[in-house]
Parts: sequence; structure tokens; C-alpha cells
Amino acid sequence: NSTFYGCSRLPSITIPNSVTSIGSRAFYGCINLTSIIIPNSVISLGDGPFEGCSGLISLAVESDNPVYDTRDNCNAIIRTSDNVLIAGCRNTTIPNSVTSIGNYAFDGCTSLASITIPNSVTSIGKGVFYKCSSLASVTIPSSVTSIGNQAFAYCAELTNVYCHADEVPSTGPNAFDNSETRYATLHVPNASIENYKQSSPWSEFGTIVGLSGSETQKCAKPTIYYSEGKLSYKSETEGVVFFSNITDTDMGSYSDEEVQLSVTYHISVYAAKNGYQDSDVAEATLCWIEVDPQKEGISEETPTDAKQLQAQPVLIQAEEGQFSVEGVPEGTKVAVYDASGVEVGTAISHGGKTLVPAHLPQGSIAIVKIGEKAVKVAVK
Repeated sequence: NSTFYGCSRLPSITIPNSVTSIGSRAFYGCINLTSIIIPNSVISLGDGPFEGCSGLISLAVESDNPVYDTRDNCNAIIRTSDNVLIAGCRNTTIPNSVTSIGNYAFDGCTSLASITIPNSVTSIGKGVFYKCSSLASVTIPSSVTSIGNQAFAYCAELTNVYCHADEVPSTGPNAFDNSETRYATLHVPNASIENYKQSSPWSEFGTIVGLSGSETQKCAKPTIYYSEGKLSYKSETEGVVFFSNITDTDMGSYSDEEVQLSVTYHISVYAAKNGYQDSDVAEATLCWIEVDPQKEGISEETPTDAKQLQAQPVLIQAEEGQFSVEGVPEGTKVAVYDASGVEVGTAISHGGKTLVPAHLPQGSIAIVKIGEKAVKVAVK
């Protein structure tokens, strides 16, 4: 134990094949020791033999014995198919001969800043990077199919995780426990983004982007149309699915003798597509305005008071500093007022569509007056 304890000037050492064990804290505080090879004669390691070896970059273990684990807050030993290798204290690349990373392999490596896992690895055990408090970046290859519980727990500096797996790996529910992933970015294949967003614990990442580093492509905001009694939506993004919500302002229970119906609907819709971000929500107000009453199919010789009242459907949309009003009879005045009743814009209908410039703050309520019909519209 403590054989070279505090030998801060020791730059290198050769351990002979006659050595079978290395005691606890054998190289404690050897800050100038950069690399070391442990011969295959060594079959046991004490607690923290390399603790405090801040300059240690690599440590190879020539041994066929079971995996060693120094648990020294500085290094961890991983078995490869041919030998065992101790990863360095800083940025680490695991060799291609490694097929799995055992439980707690890097537990407590407080100096480990980043690590790249090769395509040969198919599984990451539990607690592998537990309390690697300096770990900021991890690259997980497409070959990984399972990640153990608390594999990346308590990695307080974790900022970027690059996971190349098209299918979401089977992952322990607490794999990222206390690693503040809500402030981290997860980089995954573009086509798999939605799957990761819906799979815990991956869904807990604050930002999920494509591996190119750019944000997921977003569906184009829908356009709302109304014709011949039907609502329809269109988006410039092909193959989307539309999700809409329609509410009727006249819905409710009444006890009065008379009920004044406004026949006004509020419409909201967004577009969604697998591998894309949902579009912004498009909103519109659909209402009916009365036009001049007409007698239809009634001869003048037939005395009657029956009249058919015609109603014209009108679609109102507010966006980017103007109001679009469709379906208004030709020559009708369309005016926009703020909530206090001040007129902020006006236009005369022409060609079935009226554009009224009216700058109102988002979240406010506008009053759109079409002839004698006044409609409240939310400004989005």
C-alpha cells in the first residue's frame, strides 16, 4: 500500500512480471505519471491505486483476469476481447475490441470530460458513468441496443449526447437521473426524433435535434379555407396530418325567453408529420353575416309573409399585422377596432377577399365589423 505515495516527480515506471498485486493508493498523487502498463502477472488491485494521478492519460492492463475496477475517482478499467484497458482521465476513446461496457466501469471518474463509444459496443451497463461530474459530451453508436439504469446519473455537466441509434435503445428509467438533461441537447437521427421525444427518459432532454446539429425541420403552418359548407386545410409540407379544434361560441345552456345566436366558430389547426416538428397553430373565425332578405319561389300573387333570410359565410384570419376577411359581399366596408373601440384599420371588399392592415399586439382582442356584423377575433 502507498508504495509511491506522493512521488510527484515520478514520470514513468516499469512494473516487472514478478508483481502479482498493487496495493491501495500505490501511486497516489503521482501527478507527473502519464502512462503505465500493468503486466499480466498482476491479479489484484487495491483501492484507488491511481487516485490523484491528474496527469495520467493511459493505462494498459495486460491481463486475462476478471475486470479490474480502481474506483479511484480517476480511472476505470474496461475489458476488451484481448486484454483489459484503463481509459484515461480526460477525453477517452474506447477501442473497437470492446463489445460491452460493464457495470460501474467509469463510476466516479470526475476528470472524464468526453467519451466516444465505438460501433462494436452493443450494451452499456448500469452506473457506467455514474457521478462523472465533468462529463460534458457522450457519443453513443448505432450498435447500442441497451443502456442500464443510472448509466449517466449525476453527470452534472452533461451538455450534449449524440445517439446514432435509429431505434431508441432499451434504457433504464433513471439512466440520466440528476443529470439536468432539461438543459442538455440530444442529437439523434432525423427520422427518429419523434420516437425519442415520446420515449422516457430521452424525452426529458430540453432540446432534441437532428445529428446534423440543426433543429428538426418544422411543418409549414396550415392555411384555412371554407367553401360549400366544408372547412379544408393545406400545408406546404407534403404528407402532413392536420389536427384541428373547433369551438362554437353559441354552445351553452339558456333559460331566457329569447336567445340571440351569433353562429360564430373559432378554428385552430396545426400540421404534424413524423420526423418533423409540429407546425405553428393557424387560427380563424368563421361566422355568418346577413344579407338582404329575398323572396325565392314565391309569386307576387301568393300573399305570404314568409321570407328566406340569406346568410353569407365569412372567414376571418389575423396574422402578421393584417386581417384577412374572405366571403364578404362586394363593396362591403370591413373595419377593425381594438378592444376599446378605436378603429385601427378599414378597407372595402373587392374580389371576395379583403385585407385590412391593422397592427395590434399579440394576445389582444380585435373587433372586426363587416357591415353591421361585429365579431371578436383573437390576435395571434
